[in-house]
Parts: sequence; structure tokens; C-alpha cells
Amino acid sequence: MNNSCYYGGDSGGGGYYGSTFVLIVVLFILLIIVGASFMY
Repeated sequence: MNNSCYYGGDSGGGGYYGSTFVLIVVLFILLIIVGASFMY
């Protein structure tokens, strides 16, 4: 449970972690789209 302690201990980490998570999701979706376009 080190992750919860790490994110909970950082005062301003909530918003930063949230925006980073959104960025990762967007990149993941783009990766799927690019991979699908190469498959067909």
C-alpha cells in the first residue's frame, strides 16, 4: 500500500496525478487507434 501513502502524503499531488492519469489514458487510446489502423 505504498502507492496510497505516496499519493496521500503529497499535498499538491492530487491534481497532478489526476492530470497525469488523463494524459496516460489519452496516449493509450491513441496507441490503440494507431495499432488498429496498422492491422487493417
